[in-house]
Amino acid sequence: MGEYKFQSLLVYQLSLEYIDQVYELNKKMPTIEKFNLSSQLVRAATSIALNIAEGSTGQSNKEQARFLSLAVRSYIETVACLDLIERRGYISITDMSCLRKIGRDLFYKITKFRKALRD
Repeated sequence: MGEYKFQSLLVYQLSLEYIDQVYELNKKMPTIEKFNLSSQLVRAATSIALNIAEGSTGQSNKEQARFLSLAVRSYIETVACLDLIERRGYISITDMSCLRKIGRDLFYKITKFRKALRD
């Protein structure tokens, strides 16, 4: 996949899968949330992949770890968005289970990658 280093990273590829799932979930959101919660969720999910990519551009390990920390923060933001969506009953827990599973895997891979860069 692609010509840049980050495109071959499994964590980056998983972040793209997460974004795809976010877009699918967004299709089920009520119109009233289009410019609020839906938009915020997409921006935060997209930020995960963007930070993974940006951090891989010939940076030092320390700098790349910093960008991965930003990716983790964006992921946590998506978790909060999903909690709000669930709390408001916009989408069922069952409909979000796949997204949440991919998210947990993504979180684990980002944090392991970040830790490996620091060691």
